[in-house]
Amino acid sequence: MASISNSIQFSIQRSQFSSLSTLPSKTQFNLAHLKSRSVVPRASCLEFSPLPENRISQSPVEFSGKTLKFSGWSQLLRRRGLAVFPVTKVAAADADGHEIEISDGFSKPNKSFAERFPALVTGFFFFMWYFLNVIFNILNKKVYNYFPYPYFVSVVHLLVGVVYCLVSWSVGLPKRAPIDKELLLLLTPVAFCHALGHVMSNVSFAAVAVSFTHTIKALEPFFNAAASQFVLGHQIPLPLWLSLAPVVLGVSMASLTELSFNWLGFTSAMISNIAFTYRSIYSKKAMTGMDSTNVYAYISIIGLLVCIPPAILIEGPQLMQYGFQNAIAKVGLNKFLSDLFWIGMFYHLYNQVATNTLERVAPLTHAVGNVLKRVFVIGFSIVVFGNRISTQTGIGTAIAIAGVAIYSLIKANMEEQKQKAAQTLAS
Repeated sequence: MASISNSIQFSIQRSQFSSLSTLPSKTQFNLAHLKSRSVVPRASCLEFSPLPENRISQSPVEFSGKTLKFSGWSQLLRRRGLAVFPVTKVAAADADGHEIEISDGFSKPNKSFAERFPALVTGFFFFMWYFLNVIFNILNKKVYNYFPYPYFVSVVHLLVGVVYCLVSWSVGLPKRAPIDKELLLLLTPVAFCHALGHVMSNVSFAAVAVSFTHTIKALEPFFNAAASQFVLGHQIPLPLWLSLAPVVLGVSMASLTELSFNWLGFTSAMISNIAFTYRSIYSKKAMTGMDSTNVYAYISIIGLLVCIPPAILIEGPQLMQYGFQNAIAKVGLNKFLSDLFWIGMFYHLYNQVATNTLERVAPLTHAVGNVLKRVFVIGFSIVVFGNRISTQTGIGTAIAIAGVAIYSLIKANMEEQKQKAAQTLAS
């Protein structure tokens, strides 16, 4: 009995805990088993125990070469400074006596909200895309009602976006990608077409109703198909050409009876379609490893430099003579500057969110979302501005939007089939 008591005293002394690392990897100390063999009274045994009695009766302490398991000893030993062990997992016992393992803090982190609810996050991106686009179109048109200078306003749009990009680069969100002479030469045609299309769209917005401009811009798929067929030499299937027939018919019907129709608004919208078509062509030729955020930033900078000269030559004298004075007299300096800032910010944000949204979805969802966006813009513009439209204009607009939807669905389906075929061949 004396030898057993001495062994218990020996096991709890601080100097002996440091020697545990020298024990063989399969050595096990079973205090519960030791207690059952002891003839010392229970009180004597507990007098030397560093833990209460109910903890001694739990699962044994096990030592191995890889994992050290405790049954309640870890916190006590660390708090008293008796020993420090490299613990990776803690073994405990549940109510039924079964051994369970508790992580020590190095387990995998919980999934983020976006990982747990991807559909909800994608829906939020779509909502923000539509919301920002509608707000931009409404505020943009309101500015033209008292400040009809689309070339200067186009410069403001790009200027605010460029400042936003420069500030983002300065804080490293995102990190600026380097650009060389070769890449600059590739992006310049893209930026030129982007600037031309953007300015012509604003000229149309200033001249006619927002709904009519978007109806004309529904012809953009027709110009894309024509450029792919006759410029790039791509063979466009017959179903795609047939789906464009209602688009042309609907736009023609809407144009003939549109109350706000004028040739400046119609022509500038058509030029915008052509410019954006060639922007798509040059964008495919300028594909690089640079991310889309940096590409759009460089395109905005180059586009701003392209837009400044015509704004000065065409609208400069009028702006300096009475353009700014009339706008300030109508709404005040603070509102005038605030409106210019926010239209630029909404323009950049809706384009950026649109890019982020389209990266999250399949081509088919992209096509449907793009058509629905145009429907939202046309509908909200009619409600907000109270534009009167004839019955024929309404029917023509609906036919054009339906044709765009059919074209987009057919094209997206063809793209998905191509991707599946390519994946099959690769596998």
